[in-house]
Amino acid sequence: CFVGTKETAFIYAVTSAGLVHSVTRSCSAGNMTECSCDTSLRHGGSASEGWHWGGCSDDIHYGMSFSRKFLDVPIKNVTDKSGSGLAAMNLHNSEAGRQAVAKLMSVDCRCHGVSGSCAVKTCWKTMSSFEKIGRFLKEKYENSIQISDRLRKKLRRKEKSQRKIPIGKEDLLYINKSPNYCVEDQKLGIPGTQGRECNRTSEGPDGCNLLCCGRGYNTHVVRHVERCECKFVWCCYVRCRRCETMTDVHTCK
Repeated sequence: CFVGTKETAFIYAVTSAGLVHSVTRSCSAGNMTECSCDTSLRHGGSASEGWHWGGCSDDIHYGMSFSRKFLDVPIKNVTDKSGSGLAAMNLHNSEAGRQAVAKLMSVDCRCHGVSGSCAVKTCWKTMSSFEKIGRFLKEKYENSIQISDRLRKKLRRKEKSQRKIPIGKEDLLYINKSPNYCVEDQKLGIPGTQGRECNRTSEGPDGCNLLCCGRGYNTHVVRHVERCECKFVWCCYVRCRRCETMTDVHTCK
């Protein structure tokens, strides 16, 4: 089953982070009546350093609060009565997604002054792109921590030798090891990777080495026929040539 795996952890974190990001962007754009820009930064800055707060700072506080109410309350209402840490794990991973958005906040500035001298700068806080947040969470997914399924006051690592190492609020946690996604399993709904088209030159997840799970790949030639070198002929039709190309297609064994 997929419950409690590192993939589930990643889904909870990305969903939570995405909700924070989307709601906060809507607040800053003025699309919501309940929120706007971060009003706590309207005044202040550093006169000695020649900058002050201005513009529209993203108010992630509302976005994070909205995400907690929308995603966490249903989990808390259906608390796992068996004593396992599954509900607590899901809550932790959702919060890890929110913390990722907060951690990657940055400060943007605009210069003011004669001939672009930047004598004074107006600065505001802004969220990182969701692509950057996603990459951060992907790294956390790849280094996720397995925890015990028994909840004793707080979440704790499964490995007894590592239990003194604290669990960070940005870490992703899982209970159950992931199934083998390489091999077809109809009961679990896993299609496997046999027959999947792969990229022979890629080192990424679409590469034949990774996608084919070490089983190797087959190569066959595919013939493509398409219209090409089209020209408009007066008057009034388009004349094209018929072009054929041959390409190598690689599929997992």
